[in-house]
Amino acid sequence: MTEILVLYYSRHGATATLARHVATGVEKAGATARVRTVPPVTTAVEPMTGPVPEQGPPYATARDLEETQGLVMGSPTRFGNMAAALKYFLDGTSGLWSGGVLVDRPFGVFTSTGSLHGGQETTLLSMALPLIHQGMVWVGVPYTVPELSTTNSGGTPYGASHAAGPDGSRAVTREEQRIAEALGERVGRLAIRMESDRRA
Repeated sequence: MTEILVLYYSRHGATATLARHVATGVEKAGATARVRTVPPVTTAVEPMTGPVPEQGPPYATARDLEETQGLVMGSPTRFGNMAAALKYFLDGTSGLWSGGVLVDRPFGVFTSTGSLHGGQETTLLSMALPLIHQGMVWVGVPYTVPELSTTNSGGTPYGASHAAGPDGSRAVTREEQRIAEALGERVGRLAIRMESDRRA
């Protein structure tokens, strides 16, 4: 069974909501979604100690990346960039890079911002860069997804997104939900196809 890692960091819940919609899309494609998060970091850039939360997905390890056939990764925007907690996790994957473990695996990205023009596309780009260095293949959202042309909130061809509002209270819209599902579905479908080609 083809498995896709849905990896995210969420502080107030909006990115976690998008992750659930991405996972739904992965399952629609016939793949299995492995949902994981990362722990917050301190200002000293050390992982925070303490147990994994009793609710929610487990913390990710590099092994989750190694064992899955694709990745959809999400982060809230921090000044037009991914959150430090996710960057910290990615910085620990150099062993996968040196071994070429993730080469030719598909990936997609998603984000949530406080405002519509709060750096959604630059955040998606910042998440994509280390994955491109890993040799992964970027999967965006094509304009054949009709909600990409009709959304008045989040959603870009670079990946799924959500505009949560300054206080984070805006719910994920129907269009944002559909775009997130379409992204997960596309990554899942392509991973299944690529895995089938590898086994042939």
